[in-house]
Amino acid sequence: MKASDNSSIDKQILFALERISEAFKVLLLEQGKKTGLSPIQIQILLFIASQRPERCRVSYLAEEFSLTKATISDSVKVLIQKGLLVKYPDPIDTRSFSLSLSDAGKEITNRVSSFNGVIKNLLGNIATDDKNTFYSILTQLIQGLNQKGVISIKRNCVSCRFYSSEDGQHYCSLIRSQLRTDELRADCGEHEIR
Repeated sequence: MKASDNSSIDKQILFALERISEAFKVLLLEQGKKTGLSPIQIQILLFIASQRPERCRVSYLAEEFSLTKATISDSVKVLIQKGLLVKYPDPIDTRSFSLSLSDAGKEITNRVSSFNGVIKNLLGNIATDDKNTFYSILTQLIQGLNQKGVISIKRNCVSCRFYSSEDGQHYCSLIRSQLRTDELRADCGEHEIR
């Protein structure tokens, strides 16, 4: 393959990734129209539904979504006013608080959690070997973007203190087991930063 061919396929891959990113935005906007929530408010609810309490703080959310604390605070304030989130004061630091879903928040989160179902269904039609290759490539892209300072890696295996790799073999010392590529997590609840 000539260098110009490589450049052409690289451009096509970039365009394809941009289109997939656009699809996620469209799907979130559709859910927003149905629920009266903004895309970031939906993402905050979904995040809080799946994370430990110490991660459900405004400062952590700001870091997670690469937004300012003020922007996250505004969204959280609206979600509290709508009765979807509840604040719990920190017993040690009275200026700080954690967030959790109210019953109404849990209900709406269950409704919006399948916003990406169309993409998930399409992935179901792809052969397992192709998915493993694709996931491996995505993991490499994420690591590269992190190394360039474009994004921060959060809660994935390769940034975890329990992870090690040698000769392409992945290992998790927390579960004391080798991991296949398809077992590497992009969002692990037990993650601890190196």
